[in-house]
Amino acid sequence: MTNGKFFDEMSEAGGAPRAPYARYADWFSGEDPKSLLKKSAEAETFFRRIGITFNVYGQSEADERLIPFDIVPRIIAASEWRQLERGIEQRVRAINAFLADIYNKQEILKSGRLPAHIISGNEAYLPQMVGVSPPGGVYTHIVGTDLVRTGENQFYVLEDNARTPSGVSYMLENRETMLQMFPELFTQMRVKPVSSYPAELRRSLSESAPPGCTSAKPTLAVLTPGIHNSAYFEHSFLADQMGAELVEASDLRIVDGKVAMRTIRGYKPIDVIYRRVDDAFLDPLNFNPESLLGVPGIMDVYRAGNITIANAPGTGIADDKALYSYMPDIVEFYTGEKAILQNVPTWRCSEEDSLKYVLDHLAELVVKEVHGSGGYGMLVGPAASKKELAEFEAKLRARPGNYIAQPTLALSTVPIMTQKGLAPRHVDLRPFVLVSPKKIHITAGGLTRVALKEGSLVVNSSQGGGTKDTWVLGD
Repeated sequence: MTNGKFFDEMSEAGGAPRAPYARYADWFSGEDPKSLLKKSAEAETFFRRIGITFNVYGQSEADERLIPFDIVPRIIAASEWRQLERGIEQRVRAINAFLADIYNKQEILKSGRLPAHIISGNEAYLPQMVGVSPPGGVYTHIVGTDLVRTGENQFYVLEDNARTPSGVSYMLENRETMLQMFPELFTQMRVKPVSSYPAELRRSLSESAPPGCTSAKPTLAVLTPGIHNSAYFEHSFLADQMGAELVEASDLRIVDGKVAMRTIRGYKPIDVIYRRVDDAFLDPLNFNPESLLGVPGIMDVYRAGNITIANAPGTGIADDKALYSYMPDIVEFYTGEKAILQNVPTWRCSEEDSLKYVLDHLAELVVKEVHGSGGYGMLVGPAASKKELAEFEAKLRARPGNYIAQPTLALSTVPIMTQKGLAPRHVDLRPFVLVSPKKIHITAGGLTRVALKEGSLVVNSSQGGGTKDTWVLGD
């Protein structure tokens, strides 16, 4: 199981299981491999039956796919999780404070800790949000912080997802599947539950309702672009689990200064919209005039304080990969503390010296688009062909400001179940954070994404990755 070069989360160098995996390894050694492979096939059937699929954009064949699920859990010790929780909470607080600042006083720019061009020339920065204070002062209601591990106590933040982080439905369904297939493991091991997430999401959104909402039970709606969106399963799943309405733009209109949804009894005002529509498409009167996915005038209602939009428009600036390289400064500026969770060293290709270094070392680095997501538009240097390197070099020279570069990290591995037994594969982790004016709630675990292809470092489902259940152990 050990592979020398990478940290193996399950096994010590000598092959003995690490403490968090001791009970699982003991159980696994008594299981029949054929029976476990059969369980793997059952899991796939289960996912197919309930329709857990995602769409792959830009590919003509088989655009709707099943996300592969691996039955070997990723296990995190209670002490490891406590450290991660502290770091995640600190980072989320700093991101929220940063968003409040750059859309209002811009103290961090005046202090010189952040160059003005990172904000002023950024397409994710919305001038329409300047001077707007969201209800309760919360900009980022739902955050997904992508983490990678390189050693026993070495965790790094790979990126922040403060716009519309996805994947939480897979976290919940992965756990449900494991509970059904291996109930005996959950009686033997103290695995912290994740099932309260929808209730926590409802509570958190309700606590963020606008001041004009006097009801003890605010009206919530999930705004989806529709059935052709890659995450539509998740939109409908969360609306159903929360007891919220699932709406599209055609279901909504502005009535008496409020956003209202069509019902069989006429139009009913909404207090909180959990939107899964990008900023550009949210309001054709304020952003893209050709958008059919948004609600004309919703930004005017929002600016008047009559609706909460989660996450707030303009939060995408916090996802920017060029801004990411300044996160240690941002954390320190707003919290007065050093960052608990470290960033991955990052070269900003917009800077001449950094660009020269990146071009000279392209075959060793990972290069990403500043606004990219889902593993698209990136280069993994060590795995690229000479032709791919040459093509990417041309892109870098043409638009250097569009890219950042990072070293190729030695991502930790967790075993997956294969026909030949357990085999190590690289993983990352996306914990989910809920923010309201009253509290920050971090679900114990998150979505572990796994690169199913041997040797691959790309875990995104759109690039052939799969998922695992993540177990955080109690003390």
